[in-house]
Amino acid sequence: MELMSLGAFALAVAITFFGGFVKGVVGFALPLIMISGLSTFLDPQLALAGIILPIVAANVTQTLRAGVGPAVAAARQFWRYLIVVCVMILLAAQLVTSLSPQVFSLVLGIPVVVLSVIQLAGVSFHIAQRHRWWTEWIAGLISGAMGGLTGNWGSTTVLYLLATDVPRAQQGVVQGVIYGLGSFMLLVAHLKSGILNLDTAPFSAALLIPSMLGMWVGFAVQDRLPAVAFKRAILIVLLVAGANLIRKGLV
Repeated sequence: MELMSLGAFALAVAITFFGGFVKGVVGFALPLIMISGLSTFLDPQLALAGIILPIVAANVTQTLRAGVGPAVAAARQFWRYLIVVCVMILLAAQLVTSLSPQVFSLVLGIPVVVLSVIQLAGVSFHIAQRHRWWTEWIAGLISGAMGGLTGNWGSTTVLYLLATDVPRAQQGVVQGVIYGLGSFMLLVAHLKSGILNLDTAPFSAALLIPSMLGMWVGFAVQDRLPAVAFKRAILIVLLVAGANLIRKGLV
């Protein structure tokens, strides 16, 4: 409560619950929703600290839900991507404390807007099998850098999996492994950077409850919602939130 008002904390809880719900339904977007929402009324570095523990818990839950065997198989298949994502998260996270609040708002907002527009426009990419070995390094580099700076490497991961024609049934398992290992690296990286510390960790821990509740509700209703329409509505909300972050960075 020394870091924010009671009203701001209540709003953070509501945003986190909504992010958990969306992740339960579509399998990703928790960090994107949290960082976009929390950064509109909290210091961006505090917002980044707040999302770390909920991300770890949600991604571990998603990974274990698929089972250990499929998770190990997914890790073997995408080992290049996993390695470079984890390394880049660790390196890029150390730059966060050197960014001004205005620059950090732009770093958060621009990728949200670009990725939302790409998905709303239905732009599709295709990577042939023979190019997989080197495109995994490039895609992992971009995803890891975004993950270290903003806590979000899910959107670029989804785009890459779609471009490489990973079967829809397998995508949830692969996402869970990539998000799970990446989130542990994010935790380690921001313990080192100082973003997650004795002052900010209680805030992040408090957000564990609404994130898990939201995720469980999402799991329960995921088969009853029109997935395409729901995802489109979420992307529109993210587009508005990202545009607002860009405005904050420029004004």
